[in-house]
Amino acid sequence: MLESIQAIGSTFSGWLAAAPGAIDAIRVWIWGPLMLCMIIGTGIYFTFGLRFLTLRRIPLGFRLMFSGGTGGGQISPFGALSTALSATVGTANIAGVATALVLGGPGALFWMWLAALFGMATKYAEAVLAVQYREHDAAGRYKGGPMYYIKNGLKSHWHWLGILFALFGALASFGIGNTVQSNTLSDVIAEFIPQFPAEQVALYAGLIIALLVALVILGGIRRIAEVASVLVPFMALAYLLAGLTLIALNIGALPAAVALIIDSALTGTAAGGGFAGAAVMTAMQYGVARGVFSNEAGLGSAAIAHAAARTDNPVRQGTVAMLGTLIDTLIICTITGLVIATMGVLGTEDASGEAITGAPLTSMAFGLGLPGSEWIIVLGLCLFGFTTIIGWSYYGERCTAFLVGERGVLPFRLLWIAAIPVGAVSDLNVLWALSDIFNACMAFPNLIAMALLSPVVFKLTREHFGQLR
Repeated sequence: MLESIQAIGSTFSGWLAAAPGAIDAIRVWIWGPLMLCMIIGTGIYFTFGLRFLTLRRIPLGFRLMFSGGTGGGQISPFGALSTALSATVGTANIAGVATALVLGGPGALFWMWLAALFGMATKYAEAVLAVQYREHDAAGRYKGGPMYYIKNGLKSHWHWLGILFALFGALASFGIGNTVQSNTLSDVIAEFIPQFPAEQVALYAGLIIALLVALVILGGIRRIAEVASVLVPFMALAYLLAGLTLIALNIGALPAAVALIIDSALTGTAAGGGFAGAAVMTAMQYGVARGVFSNEAGLGSAAIAHAAARTDNPVRQGTVAMLGTLIDTLIICTITGLVIATMGVLGTEDASGEAITGAPLTSMAFGLGLPGSEWIIVLGLCLFGFTTIIGWSYYGERCTAFLVGERGVLPFRLLWIAAIPVGAVSDLNVLWALSDIFNACMAFPNLIAMALLSPVVFKLTREHFGQLR
């Protein structure tokens, strides 16, 4: 069995590696100016249309987050946010940020910030529409997301968009939510157990992860929310505490690091530190792509979790949902980026002369600034990656159910579990590229639907806050 899994992983990597240039070319094209304009433009449109509500109502969002919720739904508002965060707070917050800064220059972090600020409004609108147009099944359980607000909110000639979203959502889940996560986890574990062959450690790590995931996802959304509600706050606070401590110990380097990030974003050249910055467009591409990979604003995925919230008010849940982008990117990703920038490790090469990137770069930065803290990266990656896998399993499951009905749920879960060890022994670079491609394919139908349904979001918001006044 073990040999079969390794063979499948090697064959899968071989197929994809046969055309790495084509895959990367597609990724660069699909995350070109059109997608950048759609992602950021949608956020700007909703931010101004809502009159900057997503910035003004942040305190309200935190108050509502801890309310028990009233109305139909399987999980509390906090449980829905934790489930959404479990899917977004993952390896992208540690490895993805480092990759973006290496490939796109320090300025990529600036574009991540900008995309996240406007992305809060996008995430708010997604959750409002998800609750407004959700359905319930024969057992009374609520289900929703972009495919349902397309189906129930738009006329029939737009329903193909919902099918397209569900199809790409199911495919994307195996990239962003499964194989990328298990591969990163297994690599980190193998790095810290050097006395054993890396491939063997990766395989066994993948099998253990698959077993733990099976114990959670077979229990459905309630079990996922319960686990996420415990792990997400714990892992986020531990990581933030370590990052803030490191930055405080090196506070003198912070102003120069921030100046480097801003200068690289606006001019396309680094201010110093021995790192040659990339062009502005490259910084934008990697910053926005990795930002969306991290917080998923515009993908529509988080709306699937918020549709299951125990609430009868779309605006209240939307106000909670927007906090996901704030916590994920503007807080956690920022900590990672500032640690890397303040420690001046960008451009560091390994023994073979290649630039160090991903989780090893973040681990190096933490180790230099706070010796011994490398274990925090290992623990963070393990918990972040695990919760992302269980969170995204629900998204992929709901997309599959939309396409083929509830009979497809159990086969999907079994396939999901089986894909984890295969991803653990596959090629990471190709998995990242494929994930970027499928993320964009999800975003297209969702952003089109949100633009068409924007009057509904504005109307519901005006009515809700008008009644409060």
